[in-house]
Amino acid sequence: MTRKARSGRNPSPEQLREAKRLADLYGKHPENHPNAVAANHSQLAHINTYLGLPDHYVDIVFQCRNCGKEEIWLAESQKWYYETAKGHIDSKAVLCHDCRKKK
Repeated sequence: MTRKARSGRNPSPEQLREAKRLADLYGKHPENHPNAVAANHSQLAHINTYLGLPDHYVDIVFQCRNCGKEEIWLAESQKWYYETAKGHIDSKAVLCHDCRKKK
């Protein structure tokens, strides 16, 4: 059986509901989140923050600031952004895929 790759783009209402439910459920213990991805602190050395670095990334539901559509910023995408692309840890997703493409 092949499994459809998760993208976070154009999620169904059920996927959004489930992502929000899991975020509420595992808010204080993200390491137990079913979609948690462990952070690699050696790849986060470029970040200078007083707040500390994350131990895990979890899926985050966000609303696009341009069109208002809700999407899911997947834990795997966050890991890539922070550790490979060297984005700052305080940066968050604010535009949906379609609005980013238009830019």
